[in-house]
Amino acid sequence: MQSVDRAVTVLELLARNGEVGITEIAGELGVHKSTASRLVSVLESRGLVEQLGERGKYAIGFGIVRLAGAATERLDLSRIGQSYCDSLATELGETVNIAIRDYDVAINISQARGTASVTAHNWVGQRTPLHATSSGKVLLSHAPREDQDRILARKLEQYTEQTVIAARQQRKDFELIVRDGYATSYEEFEIGLNAAAVAVYDHEGNVVAALSASGPTYRFTRKRVREAVGYLRDAAADLSAQLGFMPSVAGE
Repeated sequence: MQSVDRAVTVLELLARNGEVGITEIAGELGVHKSTASRLVSVLESRGLVEQLGERGKYAIGFGIVRLAGAATERLDLSRIGQSYCDSLATELGETVNIAIRDYDVAINISQARGTASVTAHNWVGQRTPLHATSSGKVLLSHAPREDQDRILARKLEQYTEQTVIAARQQRKDFELIVRDGYATSYEEFEIGLNAAAVAVYDHEGNVVAALSASGPTYRFTRKRVREAVGYLRDAAADLSAQLGFMPSVAGE
């Protein structure tokens, strides 16, 4: 934790002063110059700081821009996506969410509850499993193969009797999700809860989020879930276009 704190201190120092030398960094951290130099070298290797000229001072690197851009993209997605959640929740009468993948979990960043919703549960900010939710399945099925392998190599938690925990079956499901363009969860995460989700794409054609609808099994039946997929697809296509996605270009 001390190394992380020192790294953040260095970045804050550079952001505040623009250009800083090793001697100044060491003084700010209260460490020997060799220690400061090793820390800066690690930050430099990740593109978070850069050296201005040979053996010169250091400044914020373009890696920070990449990280800031990712955070901004999430904020934009949440802001733009909220209106789609609101409209879908009104049309379907069920809870609608937008979720993104954060390493090995899905995080809900936007939500709207329909008029028919009987639950007051707020999913915004909640972390949910990738293998047992419709949004998680969409995100995981489009994740890099190495991420899939890492997650499926673990012992997956079985939330209900319906939760699929076999890696081989998960992989088969990934193929179907990519082929059909949507994922479902029938009481796999919670008893009495069904859901469906579709992918949201960014300007580069990457899946950046999942748009889902969920509701109680007595009302959001399998038939209703299949019907909801059409609404979700239309909304996700519009939302993706708002993020700059162009299907014809992405397919070239």
